[in-house]
Amino acid sequence: MKRKGAFLVLMMLVTVLLSSCWSKKELTDLAIVSAVGIDKTKDGRYHLTLQIINPGNVAGGMQGGGGGTQSPPITIYSASGDNLVEASRRASSRISRRLYYAHANLVVVGEKVVREEGLDTLIDGLDRDPEFRNTSSLVIANHSTAADLVKTLTPVDKIPANKVLKTLEFTERNWGENVKTSVQEVIKSLESPGRGTVVSGFRLVGNPQQAQKLDNLQESAPESTLRASGIAVLKQGKLVDWLYGKPARGTVWILDKIQGTDINIDWEGKKEAIAYQTVRQKTSVAAQVKNGQPHISVHTRVEGDIGEMEVPVDITNPKVIPKIEQSVRKEIKKELKKAVEHAQKNKTDIFGFGEVVHRTRPNQWKKLKPEWNDVYFPKLNVDITVEAYVRRAGLRNKSFLSGIKENQK
Repeated sequence: MKRKGAFLVLMMLVTVLLSSCWSKKELTDLAIVSAVGIDKTKDGRYHLTLQIINPGNVAGGMQGGGGGTQSPPITIYSASGDNLVEASRRASSRISRRLYYAHANLVVVGEKVVREEGLDTLIDGLDRDPEFRNTSSLVIANHSTAADLVKTLTPVDKIPANKVLKTLEFTERNWGENVKTSVQEVIKSLESPGRGTVVSGFRLVGNPQQAQKLDNLQESAPESTLRASGIAVLKQGKLVDWLYGKPARGTVWILDKIQGTDINIDWEGKKEAIAYQTVRQKTSVAAQVKNGQPHISVHTRVEGDIGEMEVPVDITNPKVIPKIEQSVRKEIKKELKKAVEHAQKNKTDIFGFGEVVHRTRPNQWKKLKPEWNDVYFPKLNVDITVEAYVRRAGLRNKSFLSGIKENQK
């Protein structure tokens, strides 16, 4: 009998110690946030714009009730506060569910906020939240507000946050004038001594009011849409400049984040006559300090294919390929040089040259660090070398334009 009593007590204790769903969260009680927009109001308070997913509308192809009316895949809620925590909690008074940030994969910050105040305070608020993921991407609203970008409805990708992320991913892979940056990478960059920060920009093209309407999605060519636009240059967390075109691509190239792009070269007097498509590239940076003056060496190795020719060129001629490779080297070197000159003009080391000096020459770096961006970096001697190789020419060796030219003789 005693053994049965002891066994019963043991079973009761085991039952108490068993884990349970004490921290469970019902999906019907959650408002899943896909994107967060951060602006500043006229009175200096933070204005938070939250992009909330409507699961039923996303899964159901944006179809509403039995009447066949359409409903958007997202709902927008916004609130203001003296800090991000207060703004987020104030937003809860307008939502019937608990805000859930674990699936927020995009943070959009208004240009005015970054230019006037910087990212430091904002990043601290995001980094402290145990629910928010530091792997979320961060973009800056280029000549726009974060609210306008977060509110925009986008075709193809029903959730606008996914549209922004995929655009960044594919433009980085195929063109190279933008770079996908996470909150965690921004934090590391801000913490790095003497280094500037680069963050991709996004802008709203068209009417902000039209961009929020479902009518915008019912057109084959929407009047309002989102577009990747430039790279923001941050110094001590504050926006100081925008990079576009070749300086932007040269910056991404030196950062060794180019995955693919197109280099156009002149040929026989015709501008941009041959398109060279990069397939593989690797950029390395080395540093030396001589007589107290730092010296940086940048080396890039590129392999690519010939994508298009607008002039008759016979690449079976052994002299042609080396000549094309030489032209590609000159063009890439010119872009990298422009990027360095632009950064030196802004007195902002966005390439991490100071980090390289710190790693390789720590003792000399202690003397250079206090005046790195304002004194040493603007006058820095940067030696750029480029290797470029043509690996393939597509399905043709001799362009059909050569045949046309021969027949016209």
